[in-house]
Amino acid sequence: MTTEDPKQLAGHAAEALVRELAVDKIDLALVLGSGWSAAADEIGELLGELPLSELPGFSAPVVAGHGGALRAYRTPLGKTAAVFTGRTHYYEGRGTAAVVHGVRTAAAAGATTLVVTNGCGGLNPDWGPGTPVLIRDHLNLTGATPLEGPTFIDLTEAYSKRLRELARTVDPTLAEGVYVQFRGPQYETPAEVRMAGILGGDLVGMSTTLETIAAREAGLEVLGISLVTNLAAGISPTPLEHAEVIAAGRAAEPRLRSLLGGLAAVL
Repeated sequence: MTTEDPKQLAGHAAEALVRELAVDKIDLALVLGSGWSAAADEIGELLGELPLSELPGFSAPVVAGHGGALRAYRTPLGKTAAVFTGRTHYYEGRGTAAVVHGVRTAAAAGATTLVVTNGCGGLNPDWGPGTPVLIRDHLNLTGATPLEGPTFIDLTEAYSKRLRELARTVDPTLAEGVYVQFRGPQYETPAEVRMAGILGGDLVGMSTTLETIAAREAGLEVLGISLVTNLAAGISPTPLEHAEVIAAGRAAEPRLRSLLGGLAAVL
């Protein structure tokens, strides 16, 4: 990121986005986390694609399992969806502005709805690897925020109840839970996982909450979906590995394709 004001930089990126992808504006944005990128092709007609790193303020993703492209699709409802196949994580040390730059860019390009996804550890033994779970609420344990100064944003309904209900018209089996973001990049200890559970958490990971805060500041309605890629530390009988996250995403690809395709037809 540059020293330019983050919101001005997002505006410049939005101008480049609509110009390079030859679209008038963006209606819907999707941020695809670990295990999700390969499922995007069911969203609709591909209108264009470009490397994220070619847009102002973006960098190439550094995490295996994340794509590095921005794609535009025409959804079945005739809307334009921008799909970010990678994201910047807070643990990369680039600051919160870099983490939420994609969300702010989408908002500046006209988006009113955000679908934010991630791969995560699950605390519920009934949610095996490959289970998508709607995010009902979150706990931000990073100690950080993308907001500056007296910017008081109401997060009573950070994740839209209306959109969760719409998602269940696509897949009635979707459960929901509370997502807990730790800073990372190390995985959580068993004690930290127990703490998350005591605080009311059902899912643990290293993304999403800062993006949701920025989205709500920008007035976007947010649908959050976690893909449980493994049982969390202390619940899982084996040590945690990132390769397990990628493998779970690949195994879940048919279900995720169906879910994203169905969402694109109702959002």
